[in-house]
Amino acid sequence: MTKSELISQLAARFPQLVVKDADCAVKMILDAMTEALAVGHRIEIRGFGSFALNHRPPRVSRNPKSGEKVDVPAKRVPHFKAGKELRERVVAVT
Repeated sequence: MTKSELISQLAARFPQLVVKDADCAVKMILDAMTEALAVGHRIEIRGFGSFALNHRPPRVSRNPKSGEKVDVPAKRVPHFKAGKELRERVVAVT
């Protein structure tokens, strides 16, 4: 599902919500989540899952084209862990 599909479904499910308002709400939620992760906080949505940051240490990698060694700096990357309810619902569908 894309962001625009989510906005369309929200507007369809709640007739009192105009598409423009649904768009604004989705953008505000995603911006708040992005900001929280950017400052190092963990996000937990009960029944859905949690978002956290994983630390990847610096390493030496190899350029696949030239074979030259490349230093890759340390970085923080977002990580999603599905909650129990989401995992159970996905397994039940398949």
